[in-house]
Amino acid sequence: MLKIWQDWEYKNLTILTASIIIAVVLSKVQIFHSFLLNLGGLGYLGAFIAGIMFVSIFTVSTSAVILLILAERLSPFGIGIVAGLGSVIGDYVIFRFLNGKLIEEIEPIYASLGGNYLNRIFKAILETKYFNWLIPVIGAIIIASPLPDEIGISLLGFSKMKTSRFLLVSFILNSTGIFLIVSASNFIKP
Repeated sequence: MLKIWQDWEYKNLTILTASIIIAVVLSKVQIFHSFLLNLGGLGYLGAFIAGIMFVSIFTVSTSAVILLILAERLSPFGIGIVAGLGSVIGDYVIFRFLNGKLIEEIEPIYASLGGNYLNRIFKAILETKYFNWLIPVIGAIIIASPLPDEIGISLLGFSKMKTSRFLLVSFILNSTGIFLIVSASNFIKP
């Protein structure tokens, strides 16, 4: 079995597919959902874990609920910093995964589906002077928002951002976004 896995050329695509299936299945399990919501009782540790979950399309809504529960007892600034640190870990995993071998595995599949023609169109659009600065800006806005970070990280990856700069940008944007969401919840309460 190990030999088959070592020879398998689509390891990262397989891991991605398996993680999506597991996330969907776990999201349907009530015990797991209850466990996640109980993270709100863990204080700043819960905020850190919620920050890790804040970046994924599959866990962002649960993470937001945990953060809003924590906002009833903890400082919005503290939640923003601690959850922001957690979100950097989540973003880094996604960033490494997207900038790693996954793209290399997807390219042949994409090319067999007519990707070469689409590549020329995308390349022409992306190489214009307007899109060179717009892509990282859109990526940053997505990361700062409660929208899942996968798309924003992909856009920042296209801009060939260094890992150290990405980690700093991720922390600042996620901390700010989480702080704003948690602070807004204090004003919206009845």
